[in-house]
Amino acid sequence: MEELIGRITAALNIDAGLAHNAVGAVLGFLQKEGPTGEISQLIAGLPGAQEAIDAAAAGSGGGGGLMGALGGLFGGAGGLMGLAAQLQGMGLGMDQIQTLAEEFFAAAREKLGEEAVGRITAQIPGLDRFV
Repeated sequence: MEELIGRITAALNIDAGLAHNAVGAVLGFLQKEGPTGEISQLIAGLPGAQEAIDAAAAGSGGGGGLMGALGGLFGGAGGLMGLAAQLQGMGLGMDQIQTLAEEFFAAAREKLGEEAVGRITAQIPGLDRFV
């Protein structure tokens, strides 16, 4: 997990605490929306991942503004719009969110392989546009 946090911190030029929360939010989203087997394997391969998920969930507050309103149109606070609203609520811009997704899934490919990441992106509508 620390390697992933370092990777995100450097790529987004943010502090480690924000990177930790952002990764926790992404993992929490995947845990809820993705295929159980692949996500469980990814979480198990990242020591501290469940704690990051729990911390991000505790501090989420549901998102607001335009992204929160759009999230409401697409199934409440769920889906990719809900995740984007949560990440924007942390202070990340859309360019940073795109970079976060690219770096996160590059690391996931290293842990799980291309085929497993393909199953994850296939199960979550629209995710393939970010990875």
